[in-house]
Amino acid sequence: MNLQSKKTLANGVEMPRLGLGVYKMTEPAEAVEAMTAALEAGYLAIDTASLYGNEVQVGEAVRASGVKRENLFITSKVWNTDQGYDETLRAFEKTLENLKVEYLDLYLTHWPVEGKFTDTYRAIERLYEEKLIRVPGVSNHHRHHLEAVFAKANVKPMVNQIELHPYLSQEPLREFCQEENIAVTAWSPLARGKLLEEPVVKRIAEAHGKAPAQVVIRWHLQHDIIVIPKSVRPERVRSNADVFNFTLTGEEMQQLDALNRNERTGKDPDNMDF
Repeated sequence: MNLQSKKTLANGVEMPRLGLGVYKMTEPAEAVEAMTAALEAGYLAIDTASLYGNEVQVGEAVRASGVKRENLFITSKVWNTDQGYDETLRAFEKTLENLKVEYLDLYLTHWPVEGKFTDTYRAIERLYEEKLIRVPGVSNHHRHHLEAVFAKANVKPMVNQIELHPYLSQEPLREFCQEENIAVTAWSPLARGKLLEEPVVKRIAEAHGKAPAQVVIRWHLQHDIIVIPKSVRPERVRSNADVFNFTLTGEEMQQLDALNRNERTGKDPDNMDF
């Protein structure tokens, strides 16, 4: 694997295995600097959302990078207050306008809003049928949410972006997604920095001469999980991508797997109030 490595999705589209997450990058100049550093370092994927308030900056960084649009993979998401069939179609138009692009590679339902998320996905399906997005997907969906979507969908979601890291390994949901040919993307892959102080992680990092963050990112990759670490610091953005020159042993992977304690840093999709 390398920074250009991709995972083939259910419809044959290839999605970069490592991308830049841009949550909470709200200071425009700082956001553009981080995104530009990522694209210069060879990142091919940026993951944004309407909620993040930085779709405009993503578009600016992409245009300034000189990288051809078709070589990049841009993801965005429809926010909870914009969910529903017609509302999602309108929200998508606004996202395209912000990014100043003609299509998205991946568009996701951000959270499964009760009473709305299946209609939201139906709108995402329509965008897929109209070739305005290359891949339809969801985010923060448990198995029962996915099954509710399947019951009404003609085309299943091809990606499920969920909180996932060694403290919250989500193995049953990952196994279900694998059975249904749904790729899993990890948000908060470092547990908002908590894992960087974990003794097991630090010990393995020392053994490989790597940083703790690099070990955790490598754990995701070796589990066939797409990963989108976030940083506004260009040097950290570059460091997070320097994970292709070492391999965790089977024993080290097991040690990291054993850290699971079903601990979230964000909300449980079954108990969200926003």
